[in-house]
Amino acid sequence: MADIASGLPVLVDAHAHIDEYPDTWLGAVLDHLEEERIVTVSVAMAPQSYERALLIQERSNYVVATLGVHPWNAPYYVTRLDELEDALEGSPMFGEIGLDFRNVRDSSQHDAQERVLEFFLSAAKEQGKIVNLHSWGAEAEVAELLERYGTERAIIHWYSGPPEPLRRMVERGYYFTFGCELLASEQIQAIARDVPVGQLLTETDNPGGPQWVYGEPAMPDLVKTVLQALSIVHGMDTVEMAEQVRLNMLRLVGKDDRLKRLRNALEGSAGH
Repeated sequence: MADIASGLPVLVDAHAHIDEYPDTWLGAVLDHLEEERIVTVSVAMAPQSYERALLIQERSNYVVATLGVHPWNAPYYVTRLDELEDALEGSPMFGEIGLDFRNVRDSSQHDAQERVLEFFLSAAKEQGKIVNLHSWGAEAEVAELLERYGTERAIIHWYSGPPEPLRRMVERGYYFTFGCELLASEQIQAIARDVPVGQLLTETDNPGGPQWVYGEPAMPDLVKTVLQALSIVHGMDTVEMAEQVRLNMLRLVGKDDRLKRLRNALEGSAGH
């Protein structure tokens, strides 16, 4: 579904935090999504993030809101998981969930992270849903849990770990998002080379990801710069890579009716 003006197909941002944009930015951000046709999966740090993303989703057919509890917030929700039960069914996929043993050095919090992750992996298995995962510093543990729960569809966000868990996840057919760090990190570029083109996705992690890397948030069209970098890494034309990523996301979505909104946007029929 190429855009005649730009030559680019519908673009994919498989991991962003649309709810974290302040109201003063939000109108411009949503206009940007429409103009550039950037299909955006908005992941949640906590239930309140999901609730705001649902309101934003009503304003743009290019936004898909998903429920999650980020591992940094796991200690606050590990004893309140029953409060999430009602929201689970309505969320078309789950994210951002996972483990983070790199930034969370206090090992006493790791058990809470694992319990929250297992709660979502169990729900994903029961409901047949995609999971959108954070794995920093705990890549082997995340790989083991995905294998234990028989997770079939997963998006691995911003992988930056060792080769062995990466190999295991690639072999299981999971998809991997690459974002702004790809532009500057030889390590991330090497990881991107090791992921087959059929399992590549793009992300921005807006607005916090670019702010963490470069000191300031970015607009959604950051994904175009990421695409250019990813195409160089794999020796492909940028338009060819953009279409590959779109088809990869469509393949991941499949015929899942809960993701019809996402599939329509990927097929260029958002709002029709």
